[in-house]
Amino acid sequence: MTRAELPLHRRTVTVTAYEEAGGEISVEAELRDERPWEKPPGGVVHRMALAVRIRLADMVITAAGAHMREFPHAECPLIAPAFDGLVGLSVAAGYNRAVQERFRGVSGCTHLHELSRALGPATVQAAISAGALRRAADGVPVHNPRATAGVLNSCHIWAPDGVGLRKLDAGWRPGTGPRPVPEVGAFERPAGR
Repeated sequence: MTRAELPLHRRTVTVTAYEEAGGEISVEAELRDERPWEKPPGGVVHRMALAVRIRLADMVITAAGAHMREFPHAECPLIAPAFDGLVGLSVAAGYNRAVQERFRGVSGCTHLHELSRALGPATVQAAISAGALRRAADGVPVHNPRATAGVLNSCHIWAPDGVGLRKLDAGWRPGTGPRPVPEVGAFERPAGR
């Protein structure tokens, strides 16, 4: 199979989270669709952003705003206020279902809907990072066994019988050592030692 030099399409999604005052974090997501072959070069078809604030205590969205920066139709920005409907949602269990119900299809925008869905898991990661940063600043070990609750059952590593918990039991502390984290055998001590 041969491939042309110039891509047909390029989509970039970025999600960035910041710590805020009052026990909240802000999360900004941006989607950008480009047609590199288009004239002028790198024609941007979509560039849209979604910004939310989340209360860490219960992971509830306290503020939301959608922004259409580049879009194909003059009417596209008319749907942006609908995404204020993210306020009050918890990014914990049930988030994806709630987003689907509110913003899928003609009730929303395909691209902002995709950003809404990307925000959930990214926010959970940001909350875990915020907790680790706070513990490190307080001089407390970054590892907190309760911090794994947000990742439990999220992938094969964090299955109830998975290697993530086995590594924790064997002495691994998240935030220490290299990435990727070595295999579980590197943390297990031989019997009698």
